[in-house]
Amino acid sequence: MPSPRTATPLRVVAAALCALITATCGDDGGSTSAGATTGGATATATSSTGADATSESTTDSATATSTSTGEATTTAGGETTTTGGAAAWRSDLYPEDWTPELEDGEGRFLHDFSYAGYRGGGVELARELPALTIDLVADHGADPSGESDASPALQAAIDAAADAGGAIITIPAGLFRLDAPVSVSASKIVLRGEGADASRLWMTASAGMSNKSHVTFRGALSYGDDAPLVADAAARAFTVEVADASGLAPGDDVVIGWTITAEFIAEHGMSGVWMAFNGDWQPFFWRTVVAVDTAADPDVITLDVPLRYPAKTRDGASLRAVSGYLREVGVENLGVADATAWEQAWEEDQIHAIELDGVVDGWVRGVASFPSPGAPSDGLGVGRHLQSGGLIVRRSKRVTVADSHLALPENRGGGGNGYLFEVRQSSEILFRDLLGEAGRHNFIQNWGFGATGIVWLRIHSKDGIAVPLKGADVGLTGFSEFHHSLATANLIDQSTIDDGWGAVNRGDYSTGAGHSATQSVLWNSDGSGILRSRQFGHGYVIGPAPSLKVETSLDLLDGLGTEPEDWVEGPGDPDKAGALEPASLYEDQLARRLGG
Repeated sequence: MPSPRTATPLRVVAAALCALITATCGDDGGSTSAGATTGGATATATSSTGADATSESTTDSATATSTSTGEATTTAGGETTTTGGAAAWRSDLYPEDWTPELEDGEGRFLHDFSYAGYRGGGVELARELPALTIDLVADHGADPSGESDASPALQAAIDAAADAGGAIITIPAGLFRLDAPVSVSASKIVLRGEGADASRLWMTASAGMSNKSHVTFRGALSYGDDAPLVADAAARAFTVEVADASGLAPGDDVVIGWTITAEFIAEHGMSGVWMAFNGDWQPFFWRTVVAVDTAADPDVITLDVPLRYPAKTRDGASLRAVSGYLREVGVENLGVADATAWEQAWEEDQIHAIELDGVVDGWVRGVASFPSPGAPSDGLGVGRHLQSGGLIVRRSKRVTVADSHLALPENRGGGGNGYLFEVRQSSEILFRDLLGEAGRHNFIQNWGFGATGIVWLRIHSKDGIAVPLKGADVGLTGFSEFHHSLATANLIDQSTIDDGWGAVNRGDYSTGAGHSATQSVLWNSDGSGILRSRQFGHGYVIGPAPSLKVETSLDLLDGLGTEPEDWVEGPGDPDKAGALEPASLYEDQLARRLGG
């Protein structure tokens, strides 16, 4: 294993600052750097070498980013080389003949992440669009000038779409003021604008909006009877065994989970740290049944996606049927803004512009935040886009979020604020071609066990800032990160990280976050920030650009109990100085699985 870079004295200073500034690193912060930032600009504390390797492509609604090595590749005499002369290389854990079963002698392996996204990946978004179209202005009289409240008209259009069995609600060019939240509770409803710069939603509600969202797609999820597993199920297994599977059929939605027992906690060295979910049954893997064999003894259920972590009978691991999902719902080509008066923005916590809760096979694409008409015209908050949060996905599976840009929240303090692209307790979510800018945590997994199989592909995180006090818009560099409760087997792929990404033991922060990640991969990363990977068990940093600082040493508190040191390939290895192949792990695995 190549020798990873060691922590610098500056990192130690940052840890000391975190201990002193509990508002920044306490209830929801954690992974920060000592680089002081002001407003939306970041003065990074890490050194950066090499050219910026980020290229941008503009959609009709947002600026998306893609990452490359910055060097073209050519093939001569059967060997691929870069224009710089160094041979392209493959990870030892991902050879040409890789299969999902491949494992090295020390138990290291890469999960198959190719199941992430709408309909499990490999298909165009919006495969089953409704035939009915409802025009928000022509059919429901919404005011496109922003002078009057359009939320009653939008809710009426949503209700009409639900009554019709689904519809595309077109939102023409204009500024639509929403003074109250709106909600979607039926499948096959799509909100479609004419582009984020043209069709803009200005969301004005603030007082009493903590832990709420302005536009919510929410399924009415309910569980069926508990079917205990009669045998442990291993990571990467497609099957689970139960005593009686007669009530299940192919196509059924199910969830596999278990209780956060004292034994599970002790196994991870988290006694006295993990507290919030102790004794609770937690949903870990949202799945679909592929086959049921009741002739076997015991009954065998085959799933569409492999398990990402061992499910043990010791912890009461079980399977439950799930009903009530929303399906084939989406948001397209819209601008969003909800920034308000500065003082008011800091009075509330965790307000999001858009929420998907209990959604399967849904999508968000072409969404961008814009300077809110309600933001201050001078002083603190001028030009801000959002009050606190941007987009949140929870209790969902097979969702794609694409080609979008969220930026510049006002409240980037503790309590769960300033999270731009957030995911909780969901499986196989694909975040691709996104820009998160100047949030507390631009991209974040948060709160609760069961965030698995999530892929961040070609995302760009920049100017993250964690702000401790509302009176001065100054703080520490805010990382994108795994935040809470052991996110399992996730992938950051071909992405640009200009602030940082954290996958560490966060200890007592955030109500006992503890180990935040395991079996997760940072693949072919670029940028000028920090990759801080101290994952429980095995974690992987493969092919980071020389301009990134990689931290994996275990000599700090956020490495406590994370042995062995995470696997690093590339830095310092002359045989791995060229371009990493493939450039995208997700896309290569998807092509392999689909036979491409």
